[in-house]
Amino acid sequence: MDTLYIAMTGAKALLQRQDVVANNLANVNTNGFRAEIAESRALPVYGSGAGLPTRVYTATTDDSWDFQSGPIVHTGRPLDVAINGKGWIAVQGPDGKEAYTRDGNLQVNGQGILETATGHAVLGINGTPISLPPMTGLTIGSNGTISGVPEGNQPNGLLAINQIKLVNPPEKDLQKGTDGLFRTSDGKPAPEDPAVDLEGGALEGSNVNPIHSMIQMLQDSRQFEMQTKLIQSIDQDRNSANQILVLS
Repeated sequence: MDTLYIAMTGAKALLQRQDVVANNLANVNTNGFRAEIAESRALPVYGSGAGLPTRVYTATTDDSWDFQSGPIVHTGRPLDVAINGKGWIAVQGPDGKEAYTRDGNLQVNGQGILETATGHAVLGINGTPISLPPMTGLTIGSNGTISGVPEGNQPNGLLAINQIKLVNPPEKDLQKGTDGLFRTSDGKPAPEDPAVDLEGGALEGSNVNPIHSMIQMLQDSRQFEMQTKLIQSIDQDRNSANQILVLS
């Protein structure tokens, strides 16, 4: 494998990592955001014959994410919910299939559908979007039960209307889409998990550490500069060697 190409793989990996860190920083204020982790590894390069590898090149690994919980901020808003510990809120993705989010900033749209702030319908335990009648005193319990007083009822006529589907599939089985939602790798809906606990009147913030991310960007910029100089040096050495061969 060409030495110049090997050096270029390192520079490419650094550029990809910078893109990931920049995207994480852009979502530092996104509720429930999970930071992406850019990882790469060194792979040996073997010659045509048997023996030890002569050099290594850089290869990026599959996408992975930091599943640590973000900070919980208490808002006092009845439709704000945060998940304590592990778990996900089931929503309907743009493709109509089940997906998962940690963004608990919920609202009721003009058609009475409970949805996230980004417009994804929240699913009930039956796997369909939750539709709510006009009501007052709306509350969401720790197990996702939605209660309220339907219009026209007495103030003490609190009724359980529906229940949010809460799941907790293995993190290794989750993949993040371009829409910011997570899905199971096999595309099948995850089963409901009654152990998932919601905290009402609160929101989970992003788990991105802005200071760490800024330091990472500076380090990557310096390493990319060094890698670029290395590429230029290899190219100059190659040109010099070619000139010597021509003269000889």
